[in-house]
Amino acid sequence: MAEKISMMPYLKPNNRKETIVVFVQKLKWVAFAFLATALVQPAFAADPSEEPVTEQTAADQSNGLPLEDLRKFADVFDRIKKAYVEDVDDSVLLNNAIRGMLAGLDPHSSYLEPSAFDDLQETTSGEFGGLGIEVGMEGGFIKVITPIDDTPAKKAGIDAGDLIIKLGDRTVKGMSLQEAVNLMRGKPGTSIRLTVVKRNSDSPVEIDVVRDVIRVTSVKNMKLDEGYGYIRVTQFQAQTGADFIRAIELLKEKNTDGLKGMVIDLRNNPGGVLQAAVEVADAVLEEGLIVYTEGRIKSSRLRFTATPGDETDGIPIVVLINGGSASASEIVAGALQDQSRAIILGTESFGKGSVQTVLPLDEAYGLKLTTARYYTPNGRSIQALGIKPDIRVQRATVQEEASAPIFKEADLSGHLSNENGENGDSQENSLNQELLSRDFQLREALNLLKGLNIMATRKG
Repeated sequence: MAEKISMMPYLKPNNRKETIVVFVQKLKWVAFAFLATALVQPAFAADPSEEPVTEQTAADQSNGLPLEDLRKFADVFDRIKKAYVEDVDDSVLLNNAIRGMLAGLDPHSSYLEPSAFDDLQETTSGEFGGLGIEVGMEGGFIKVITPIDDTPAKKAGIDAGDLIIKLGDRTVKGMSLQEAVNLMRGKPGTSIRLTVVKRNSDSPVEIDVVRDVIRVTSVKNMKLDEGYGYIRVTQFQAQTGADFIRAIELLKEKNTDGLKGMVIDLRNNPGGVLQAAVEVADAVLEEGLIVYTEGRIKSSRLRFTATPGDETDGIPIVVLINGGSASASEIVAGALQDQSRAIILGTESFGKGSVQTVLPLDEAYGLKLTTARYYTPNGRSIQALGIKPDIRVQRATVQEEASAPIFKEADLSGHLSNENGENGDSQENSLNQELLSRDFQLREALNLLKGLNIMATRKG
């Protein structure tokens, strides 16, 4: 500590009434010494893989110390201590300052206090309590990135892009994201009223949502039609890669004549564990780069490549994305698009192309800090841009148009039979008409897969 405090004599007081000396006396030298030292020393010095800090680089950093800004911080701190209407504990002010530092960087960096570590563990394990929505901040309000399938929020009609402006009787404006999340969480069975501004609407609506234990099934599968499978990935958890491979195996069992094509649905998938996204992409890629990350430190510069073996045996794949597809889901879509392994259909994705790292400060506190950007195999950074689909298809519903009955030759009395013995009657298929009538994008994906197979058969 002696070496750290030895920096203090260089901070000479100016002509202002409250000087740096007052600040040092108030905090008994400790807080300011910590702040100044944090700015001088590299944040990742504990990582042995990083470049060592030489005497020259340390001197350069010391010369760049923003002394005037530190004096300003000390001045503000002292004025709050003296003049604020209520007495405020030093640790509260310093914790607030740390939160502010991180909140000012980007929407994804944050100060992890004890409860936040539990939240991260719950999210990656796939079970947590609350409403079932992935949220972020926009203009001081809570923006819904995506509602999670089969959760109270989804069932109540919360959609991606909605803005939450009130939680119960409390206005969201001025809250931190963590404060809002804490309010939305609670005992299962209790309800909360959300005041929501829906997309394409100026009038807020009130929606009552009953909290529940959220158990997220990250991978679901379904047979769409004979030879055509559907896999829905709701978010990327620790076991998603293995669950995805198992879903492919189940679809092969359901389609005894073999799979001809598959839809991977990543719509409203907020992301999750990077390694899980790599495993999903690897399952359908034979070789090649999946994703790489670039940051200022060595540990943030990573490359992930596919291992030999395509679990789908090279069948055509269509990937569905929309504005709720973010982060890890964009890694998968970008990799399969750049490697020409799948056709991307839908609308532009969310555009979160950054990587967050959890850096422990002690046993209870830590930082979630943006440390890198990720890039698709062709070197595209999709930060704030998103993945553009190969075929743009807006969300819509399909309604069959009522028309007069259509008569065919087979309906005429005494018609000639087909020489092959076929009567022309349509055969009932296993297509889930209800789902496809509600989901125009999925219907178009299935039609595209069928068209690709028809063309491949004719060429063969």
